[in-house]
Amino acid sequence: MSETLSARPSDAGSGDRRISGVPIRLEGVTKRYPGQDTPAVDDVTLEIAAGETVMFVGPSGCGKTTLLKMINRLIEPTEGRIHLGDEDVTDQQPDQLRRRIGYVIQAGGLFPHMTVATNIGLVPKMLKWDDARVKERVDELLDLVGLDPERYRDRYPRELSGGQQQRVGVARALAADPPVLLMDEPFGAVDPITRQRLQDELIRIQEELGKTIVFVTHDFDEAVKLGDRIVVFDVGARVVQFDTPERILAEPAEEYVADFVGAGATLKQLTLTRVADVDLQQPTTAAVGSDSAAAVAAAQAAGDDYVVVLDERGRPISWPSLAELSRTSTVPDTVDQRLPVVGLRSTLNDALDTMLAASQGGVVVTGRRDSVAGVMVVETVMAAIQRTRTQGAG
Repeated sequence: MSETLSARPSDAGSGDRRISGVPIRLEGVTKRYPGQDTPAVDDVTLEIAAGETVMFVGPSGCGKTTLLKMINRLIEPTEGRIHLGDEDVTDQQPDQLRRRIGYVIQAGGLFPHMTVATNIGLVPKMLKWDDARVKERVDELLDLVGLDPERYRDRYPRELSGGQQQRVGVARALAADPPVLLMDEPFGAVDPITRQRLQDELIRIQEELGKTIVFVTHDFDEAVKLGDRIVVFDVGARVVQFDTPERILAEPAEEYVADFVGAGATLKQLTLTRVADVDLQQPTTAAVGSDSAAAVAAAQAAGDDYVVVLDERGRPISWPSLAELSRTSTVPDTVDQRLPVVGLRSTLNDALDTMLAASQGGVVVTGRRDSVAGVMVVETVMAAIQRTRTQGAG
């Protein structure tokens, strides 16, 4: 059975946002394996707009990863055509094609015997970039994914955490500035808090770069959070629904989609609301090494029970109570490893999860370059849940 669905004009292309991606068009793409009665992917036609993030979801074995890998020809299609922009790449030399498509897998897929810089610079080197240009690009990308180049450039993958490895994997995929980025469950092997932060980082990077991203995930909440559009697949990569997260949650095309979305679809609306969409409180802040008594006095005047401590780059590192701060003469540089932090593009669902994990009644919200944008308290999330329930009942 053929499914022909095209994405509506994407919000990704609105406003002044930069778009560096190209459209992807799949025409009748099919994969048959010898000895199997039914195709793994059966006659799929899809159109993905430039600069859009499209999420592939569906049960295990439905063909979503096979379809993804046919886009960069890691798996060769049995039938059908693949277009990047106006170019038919179906018969193009596969190695040349892959250098124009970024590819990210679980744990980053880094080469363990190579440094971070060498891993990131692989494709530019293959493209005959000179050493100075490669080094500049490596440092630029490390900064883009939130890793200090001086600190991480010469490290090996074994010296990195899982989240750091994944950031390097994203940097490597972006190294030659490809228009298309394919991501195969890239955040599936990290803990929930790291996963949330990597998702936020991807949203930030995508807002800046405007690539065309195709992302396979088994996590529907992740699909709702990251996707401009979601493709829900059934067996054989049958496209059951291709639409915005809002429409899929509100108007599932078939009972199959409703079952896949699962219970609690109303509360999944929390994944559609960003922290930036709600009112934030402005906390009292103090720089490391400043006078503690002055910080306490400022907090008391503002009616705050705590102070958010900032490092030399203005990033939050702790939020001691006034009683704790009063026992010091200068604001300490202690880093609270359990400080609950979310970004402006995090969802209310992320914020609630972060509060619960840290056993805190609020979270510090950061904006560009991890500067403090405000604080959100649990009552704000609870009010949003109540509104969602009321709307759902109506």
